[in-house]
Amino acid sequence: MPPLGSSATTGGTTPKRLWIGTSWKMNKLGADSRAWADTLTENLSEDVLEGVQPFVIPSFTAISPVVQSLGGRSPVLVGAQNAHWEDSGAWTGEISVPQVKDAGASIVEIGHSERRTHFGETIETTRWKVEAAIRHGMRPLLCIGEPEDIKAAGQSAEYILEQAHGALDGLTEPELGKVLIAYEPMWAIGDAGRPPRTEELVEAFAALGNEYDHRVEALLYGGSVTVDNAAQLLSLDHVGGLFVGRTAWDVQGYLELLRIAEAHRRSSADGRS
Repeated sequence: MPPLGSSATTGGTTPKRLWIGTSWKMNKLGADSRAWADTLTENLSEDVLEGVQPFVIPSFTAISPVVQSLGGRSPVLVGAQNAHWEDSGAWTGEISVPQVKDAGASIVEIGHSERRTHFGETIETTRWKVEAAIRHGMRPLLCIGEPEDIKAAGQSAEYILEQAHGALDGLTEPELGKVLIAYEPMWAIGDAGRPPRTEELVEAFAALGNEYDHRVEALLYGGSVTVDNAAQLLSLDHVGGLFVGRTAWDVQGYLELLRIAEAHRRSSADGRS
């Protein structure tokens, strides 16, 4: 498989702050979660935190333990992997935005492809969830991405913009400025995902950048991110951070990604000076 890098990467302007986060999906028990958070806290450096915003999205049962382990003044933000659009009610098995906020979360992940594929998440429900998160002063993390057949048909940009517009249209500019968008192509995520070639991502980020650069908090990339390709991914135009799976489930992998991000930010800043 061709490596990342090469002429497809244009080396766009790096934002002042790069967002580097991870979702644990349905992994880790309480003790594992606390140990991960404790190790992260012990090893975070001020140099990294100058230009990188770390965040972690554990399972619902681990939100409070992770928040407690990180401490009340931690620079690391904590999120929830999903939340219902209603504040309360007869929604057995669901959890509301006020409940995850009460547990200590400040980010709500919305519209992950696994939620869309396995649990019936639609463009309409993603909009309701974004609105609920904004209403309660939380930061929506909207996940978008196309399947392999859409990519093969050359319709990636149209597909992901439909997902983004459907969830975000109607927000005011200040509200939009609180949103994170994670582009996670379905063909690049999960156990069966493959690392992308840089040129496969350029069109999608050009489309997203044209619509949302400097309007949302950041545009992130997620899908088969490793310590070997992280710097090249961050060099793509409009990419303002990474949303990482398995590589970051090991806290040492996550710490290395934070170091790579800060080194990339410093290098980009030196290149502009």
